[in-house]
Amino acid sequence: MPIVFYECESWSLTLREERKLRVFENMVLRIIGPRRDKVTGEWRRLHNEELNDLYSSPNIVWVIKSRRMRWAGHVARMGEERGVDRILVGKPEGRRPLERPRHRWVDNIRTDL
Repeated sequence: MPIVFYECESWSLTLREERKLRVFENMVLRIIGPRRDKVTGEWRRLHNEELNDLYSSPNIVWVIKSRRMRWAGHVARMGEERGVDRILVGKPEGRRPLERPRHRWVDNIRTDL
C-alpha cells in the first residue's frame, strides 16, 4: 500500500479514479483466496462486504482523502513566501482551453470538507 499512497496528497481524484482505486483494493484483497461455503461445501469467491470485514483497515479512498486534508492543513499554515502557497492561490496567465475545466485539487478539498 505505501506504493499506492505515494504523493497521494496532491492527487485530484475524479469519481472514475476513485472507483478504479476501490476495484484495485478489492483485487489485492482477493489474494486471500476463496472460501468454502458452510451450507453447500463448495468453494466460492468472497463478496466485497466479506473482504471488507476481513480487512480491518479503512478503504483506500478514505485514507487518500484524510491524507489530502492533512496536507491542506499544512499548506494553510504555511506563509505566503513559501512556493506552495503561491501555487495554490496564484492565478495562471494565458487563455483557458475550450473544453470542460479539469477537476482541481481545491475542488476535491471542498468536497472532502
